[in-house]
Amino acid sequence: MSFPKVGNLAPDFTLDDQHGNPVQLKTLRGTSNVLLYFYPKAMTPGCTVQACGLRDVQAELAALDTVVLAVSPDPVKSLKKFAERDGLNFTLLSDPEHTVAEKYGVWGLKKFMGREFMGILRTSFLINKEGRLVHVMDKVQTKTHHDDVLALLKSPASA
Repeated sequence: MSFPKVGNLAPDFTLDDQHGNPVQLKTLRGTSNVLLYFYPKAMTPGCTVQACGLRDVQAELAALDTVVLAVSPDPVKSLKKFAERDGLNFTLLSDPEHTVAEKYGVWGLKKFMGREFMGILRTSFLINKEGRLVHVMDKVQTKTHHDDVLALLKSPASA
């Protein structure tokens, strides 16, 4: 499995958000840049650090015309709880069948504490206003993810 190609249109999808409302990626075309990030599980330590970092730079992201869509295999109910618990101010999307994760090449074999299993490979995609993929971040550091994203958005290459 591999990531969609930079320069191509980002694969479209529709998933339910933390309120159970359908969100379709292509409806954002022409209006916003999109940070589409995949994370393994709501309310786990690394995922919480990553989400709270993005929550805390929301104003800066908005100033750069960027909306955040966070995708995990969690059910809608867990996403709602995660958003409420941590005051998350962006959209969380439920991909329980990991169909979107597979489409983006981020569902794969993981190793943790000697176990091997299939799961989300923490990855972020920057999508421009035309809906084209401009950057893939496949070595995401949860503590600095928000700063890394802002640096990319401010770089001339992402325009």
